[in-house]
Amino acid sequence: MEQKKYVQKKEMTSFCVAGLGQGMIYALMSSYISDYYLNVLQLTPMFVLLLMLLARVWDAINDPLMGMIVDRSNLKSGKMLPFIRFALIPIGIVTLLMYLSPNLDKTAMMVYSAIVYVAWGMIYTVGDVSFWGLPNVMTPDSEERSSVISVSKIFNSIGSAVPEVLFLVIGLAFSAWAGKQETAPDPLMLQKRKYLIMAIVTVGIGIILYSRACTGVKEHVKMPVRKRQAGEPSQLARVFKCKPLVLVLLMGVLSSGRYMVSAAAIHVARYSFYIGPELATLATEAERVAAIESSISTVKTVFQISSIVGLFGATLFMPKLMKKFDYKKLVITTCLAGFVASIITTIVGWFTMNLYACIPFIVISCIPLGVINTVCLAMIGDCLDFMELKTGFRDNALGAACQGFINKVGNAFATSGIVVMYMVIGLDPAQMLSSTSVVSALDMPPEMRFAMFSLVSIVPGVSMLLCSIPMFFYKIAGKEKKDMIAQLQAKRKAEGFVVAE
Repeated sequence: MEQKKYVQKKEMTSFCVAGLGQGMIYALMSSYISDYYLNVLQLTPMFVLLLMLLARVWDAINDPLMGMIVDRSNLKSGKMLPFIRFALIPIGIVTLLMYLSPNLDKTAMMVYSAIVYVAWGMIYTVGDVSFWGLPNVMTPDSEERSSVISVSKIFNSIGSAVPEVLFLVIGLAFSAWAGKQETAPDPLMLQKRKYLIMAIVTVGIGIILYSRACTGVKEHVKMPVRKRQAGEPSQLARVFKCKPLVLVLLMGVLSSGRYMVSAAAIHVARYSFYIGPELATLATEAERVAAIESSISTVKTVFQISSIVGLFGATLFMPKLMKKFDYKKLVITTCLAGFVASIITTIVGWFTMNLYACIPFIVISCIPLGVINTVCLAMIGDCLDFMELKTGFRDNALGAACQGFINKVGNAFATSGIVVMYMVIGLDPAQMLSSTSVVSALDMPPEMRFAMFSLVSIVPGVSMLLCSIPMFFYKIAGKEKKDMIAQLQAKRKAEGFVVAE
């Protein structure tokens, strides 16, 4: 007997399109903000480090709080959708403000950056918690929910690649223009303009696509209102008492190194590899600036395409793989394979310092990224099923907030790791890029070049190895999962669980 489908094709399409737009906006921040702060605005590394760490401390409060607010809301227009509508435009505005580069002195710029960065995190949380909480209220069926998540993650991954394309196109266009100038243009100003143009295009398209969630998605699941009785655990306590959910959160936190691949790629492009004509043969400083700009864009794209092939390739097959295999087995198998590939990438990079020789291994090492990005949210959904069965409560938004917090912790780890590496190797961005000159990767000492490369090779690999450990103790799989679903369905029927058409 064929299972009833609750999510119509139009709704699935709308959610996937919205996921594409959301991926564009998030990638703009997660992949480029460290480079923008360190090399373009040239904020002090210690300030950037403290900003990222303190922002995550606040997120540890803000994200669960937002989840609890959404779960406790009882608006006529829905549980999740009103918050997405509220956050949509502010997300676009604050994202643009992050890349505005106002003409301020160093102290004022640090204050401005701190305010905008923290504001972005808070506003984005409102939309993100609600958006990734939607699959839980779009359908009560575990398999259909997993299908919604896995397919939408494909589009989300496509969206995350859009800023990469823009970075290449804008960079090559600026390079062509710079090479034709009689005098070398201001390299720092080129970077500021490149980022602003990229932000305007990304936000403009991304917000339009993101808004499809508001117009094309319905909340079908109406959970019966149940007040917490005396002696029962609070919302936050229920999270920590749910052992499977704790294991998933631990897996997500330990996999934070996977974010280093996208976050550090631009730094690898600046300081590890050079692709282009021999700089000594170039006649003018303008040609040199153009060649280095072109190389940065090319290396970033080559590396990013390699990582996207692995990530997107895995994401593309996830809808079928998630139907055939337990989620824990997918995580363990791919993470161990990714660890081995990352070690080979590190060795090849050390002996050759040739980006092209590393490409096959980069592709393999990035497969776990696509698996974890998709499976983690689906596993949280299963954990919420477990929580509902055991406690009678289902905190959908708080579950999505847990996923959002994992993502933010991951990005904070990546950014902080990059900043720490700058400090350890003594890299001064102001000496690398200024209004009068730009230093190429070839001018860097070999040990510094390799140190930056290790951020996208050995660091993610070790992280993949560590994150597989909690999965050996995760039990919502196989027969236990089937039994849980059957018990939950019977419990829901008895308690008046409602699904709207």
